[in-house]
Amino acid sequence: MPEISAVPAFRDNYIWLIGNNDNRVAIVDPGDAVPVLEAVAERQLEPAAILTTHHHADHVGGVNQLLEHYHIPVYGPARESIPGRTDALKEGDTITLDSLGVSFDILDVPGHTAGHIAYYGEGCLFIGDTLFMSGCGRLFEGTAAQMHDSLEKVASLPDETQIYCAHEYTLANLRFAHAVEPENKAIEERTRASQALREQNRPTVPGSLAQEKATNPFLRVREHAVVQAAEARAGHALKDDVEVFATLRAWKDSF
Repeated sequence: MPEISAVPAFRDNYIWLIGNNDNRVAIVDPGDAVPVLEAVAERQLEPAAILTTHHHADHVGGVNQLLEHYHIPVYGPARESIPGRTDALKEGDTITLDSLGVSFDILDVPGHTAGHIAYYGEGCLFIGDTLFMSGCGRLFEGTAAQMHDSLEKVASLPDETQIYCAHEYTLANLRFAHAVEPENKAIEERTRASQALREQNRPTVPGSLAQEKATNPFLRVREHAVVQAAEARAGHALKDDVEVFATLRAWKDSF
C-alpha cells in the first residue's frame, strides 16, 4: 500500500498526496498550490505527478502554479479541459507511476461533470466528487442515470476498497442518510465515529466501500427502507432504481 496523506485546502477540500518510502509523491486534485507547496517543503517531498479527476477549479486551480516549480506529468480526463494536461485518460487506460511503484486503472464516472474519471489501484479509489462518504456529488453536468451507473460501477469493486473523495462532507451527508433511514444502526455508528474524528480535527476520509454500502443512501437505492422513503418524498410510486436515485438527489439538494 502506498502512503497517502491529506492536505486540507479551502474550507473543506482534501488534496491527496500518494507517496512511497523514497519521499516522492503524486498530487491528486490540487485546487490550490499554496498548501501543497507548504506540505512538500515541510516534509521534504519530491512531486512526481499530478492526477486530476475533473475540471472544477477547486480541483485543478493550483496545477499551473505547481508546474512553475516542478516539471512533472499531469494526468486528467480526456473529455474535459485540464490545465497543463500531458496525459488524457479514459476508461480502460492504466497509468503506472514508476517512481512511486504504483499503478491505477481509469474508470469513467460521469454525473457530477460530463467527463469525470476515477483512479483505482493499490486497494484505493480516488473518486473526486462522484462519491462522498455517505453521499454523492451534485449533478452539475450529468444526468441521474449517468450518476447512478457511475455509482453502480464503484459498488462493483471489492468491499475493502478505500475511498478517497475530495471533500469533508461526511457529517452533513450522514444527517441526510439518517433522514432517509432513521432505523439504520450503521448510520448511527458511523455518525458517532465521524463526530469523534472531527472533534480531533482529523479527516473522516477515507472510508471503505463496505461502509458506503451500509450507510450511503445513493448506494442503497434497492433497499426497501430507502425506496419507501424516496416514494414518500415523491408522493408516488417510483418505477426503478434511477427514479429512486433521482428523488434522493433532488431531496438532498434542498435538505
